[in-house]
Amino acid sequence: MPLIVHTRSAEKETFEILQKNLKKKNFKILIHCFTGSREFAFKLIDLGAYISASGVVTFKKSLDLASTFKDLPNERILVETDAPYLAPVPLRGKSNEPSYIIHTVKFLSDLKKLSFKDFSKITTNNFFNLFGKLN
Repeated sequence: MPLIVHTRSAEKETFEILQKNLKKKNFKILIHCFTGSREFAFKLIDLGAYISASGVVTFKKSLDLASTFKDLPNERILVETDAPYLAPVPLRGKSNEPSYIIHTVKFLSDLKKLSFKDFSKITTNNFFNLFGKLN
Protein backbone atom coordinates (compact mmCIF):
# COMPACT_ATOMS: atom_id res chain seq x y z
CA MET A 1 0.00 0.00 0.00
CA PRO A 2 1.22 3.51 -0.72
CA LEU A 3 1.95 6.07 1.95
CA ILE A 4 -0.79 8.71 1.87
CA VAL A 5 0.42 12.12 3.00
CA HIS A 6 -1.67 15.14 3.90
CA THR A 7 0.61 18.10 4.49
CA ARG A 8 0.08 21.83 5.01
CA SER A 9 2.70 24.50 5.66
CA ALA A 10 5.48 21.91 5.96
CA GLU A 11 6.84 21.50 2.44
CA LYS A 12 10.52 21.45 3.36
CA GLU A 13 9.99 19.04 6.24
CA THR A 14 7.68 16.77 4.28
CA PHE A 15 10.08 16.56 1.36
CA GLU A 16 13.07 15.85 3.60
CA ILE A 17 11.24 13.07 5.47
CA LEU A 18 10.05 11.42 2.25
CA GLN A 19 13.43 11.74 0.52
CA LYS A 20 15.30 10.35 3.54
CA ASN A 21 12.97 7.37 3.95
CA LEU A 22 12.89 6.53 0.25
CA LYS A 23 16.65 6.00 0.49
CA LYS A 24 16.04 3.37 3.16
CA LYS A 25 13.15 1.61 1.45
CA ASN A 26 11.31 2.21 -1.79
CA PHE A 27 7.58 2.86 -1.40
CA LYS A 28 4.78 4.57 -3.30
CA ILE A 29 3.56 8.00 -2.24
CA LEU A 30 0.24 9.77 -2.68
CA ILE A 31 0.03 13.42 -1.70
CA HIS A 32 -3.61 13.76 -0.68
CA CYS A 33 -5.53 16.99 -1.26
CA PHE A 34 -2.51 18.86 -2.63
CA THR A 35 -2.54 22.64 -2.21
CA GLY A 36 1.19 23.29 -2.04
CA SER A 37 3.59 25.23 -4.21
CA ARG A 38 4.59 24.47 -7.77
CA GLU A 39 8.20 23.87 -6.69
CA PHE A 40 7.08 21.38 -4.04
CA ALA A 41 4.83 19.56 -6.53
CA PHE A 42 7.66 19.00 -8.99
CA LYS A 43 10.07 17.92 -6.24
CA LEU A 44 7.46 15.34 -5.21
CA ILE A 45 7.09 14.21 -8.82
CA ASP A 46 10.87 13.71 -8.91
CA LEU A 47 10.44 11.37 -5.93
CA GLY A 48 7.86 9.40 -7.93
CA ALA A 49 4.85 10.65 -5.98
CA TYR A 50 1.30 10.86 -7.23
CA ILE A 51 -0.51 14.10 -6.49
CA SER A 52 -4.23 14.32 -5.85
CA ALA A 53 -6.48 17.27 -6.65
CA SER A 54 -9.52 18.08 -4.57
CA GLY A 55 -12.24 20.62 -5.27
CA VAL A 56 -9.86 23.37 -4.12
CA VAL A 57 -8.29 23.39 -7.59
CA THR A 58 -11.61 24.67 -9.01
CA PHE A 59 -11.79 27.72 -6.70
CA LYS A 60 -11.47 31.13 -8.37
CA LYS A 61 -8.56 32.17 -6.16
CA SER A 62 -6.63 28.92 -6.75
CA LEU A 63 -4.95 30.15 -9.93
CA ASP A 64 -1.44 29.06 -8.89
CA LEU A 65 -2.70 25.63 -7.91
CA ALA A 66 -4.58 25.24 -11.21
CA SER A 67 -1.46 26.29 -13.11
CA THR A 68 0.58 23.70 -11.24
CA PHE A 69 -1.89 20.91 -12.04
CA LYS A 70 -1.99 22.02 -15.66
CA ASP A 71 1.75 21.35 -15.93
CA LEU A 72 2.00 18.18 -13.84
CA PRO A 73 2.52 14.98 -15.80
CA ASN A 74 -0.85 13.36 -16.44
CA GLU A 75 0.43 9.98 -15.29
CA ARG A 76 0.97 11.34 -11.75
CA ILE A 77 -2.43 12.96 -11.12
CA LEU A 78 -5.35 11.60 -9.13
CA VAL A 79 -8.66 13.30 -8.34
CA GLU A 80 -10.51 13.04 -5.05
CA THR A 81 -13.57 14.33 -3.27
CA ASP A 82 -12.10 14.83 0.22
CA ALA A 83 -15.72 14.42 1.36
CA PRO A 84 -17.33 15.95 3.31
CA TYR A 85 -15.14 19.02 2.76
CA LEU A 86 -13.88 21.11 -0.15
CA ALA A 87 -16.75 20.74 -2.59
CA PRO A 88 -15.77 21.94 -6.07
CA VAL A 89 -17.26 24.90 -7.91
CA PRO A 90 -20.24 25.07 -8.66
CA LEU A 91 -21.12 23.34 -5.37
CA ARG A 92 -18.64 25.15 -3.15
CA GLY A 93 -19.94 25.62 0.37
CA LYS A 94 -22.06 22.48 0.32
CA SER A 95 -21.13 19.29 2.10
CA ASN A 96 -19.00 17.41 -0.44
CA GLU A 97 -19.86 13.93 -1.64
CA PRO A 98 -18.26 11.49 -4.09
CA SER A 99 -20.69 12.30 -6.92
CA TYR A 100 -19.31 15.86 -7.01
CA ILE A 101 -15.94 14.62 -8.27
CA ILE A 102 -17.30 15.02 -11.79
CA HIS A 103 -16.86 18.81 -11.46
CA THR A 104 -13.19 18.53 -10.46
CA VAL A 105 -12.50 16.07 -13.27
CA LYS A 106 -14.25 18.36 -15.76
CA PHE A 107 -12.25 21.36 -14.56
CA LEU A 108 -8.94 19.50 -14.84
CA SER A 109 -9.75 17.92 -18.21
CA ASP A 110 -10.57 21.37 -19.60
CA LEU A 111 -7.40 22.78 -18.06
CA LYS A 112 -5.33 20.01 -19.64
CA LYS A 113 -7.20 20.34 -22.96
CA LEU A 114 -8.23 16.68 -22.83
CA SER A 115 -11.65 15.17 -23.22
CA PHE A 116 -13.46 14.30 -20.00
CA LYS A 117 -13.39 10.65 -21.05
CA ASP A 118 -9.64 10.60 -21.77
CA PHE A 119 -8.74 12.40 -18.55
CA SER A 120 -11.02 10.09 -16.57
CA LYS A 121 -9.25 7.06 -18.08
CA ILE A 122 -5.86 8.53 -17.21
CA THR A 123 -6.73 9.16 -13.59
CA THR A 124 -8.42 5.78 -13.26
CA ASN A 125 -5.29 4.08 -14.61
CA ASN A 126 -3.20 6.14 -12.20
CA PHE A 127 -5.31 4.88 -9.32
CA PHE A 128 -4.71 1.26 -10.32
CA ASN A 129 -1.00 1.90 -10.93
CA LEU A 130 -0.75 3.28 -7.42
CA PHE A 131 -3.02 0.90 -5.51
CA GLY A 132 -3.02 -2.18 -7.73
CA LYS A 133 -6.01 -4.03 -9.08
CA LEU A 134 -8.85 -4.49 -6.64
CA ASN A 135 -10.26 -7.98 -6.19
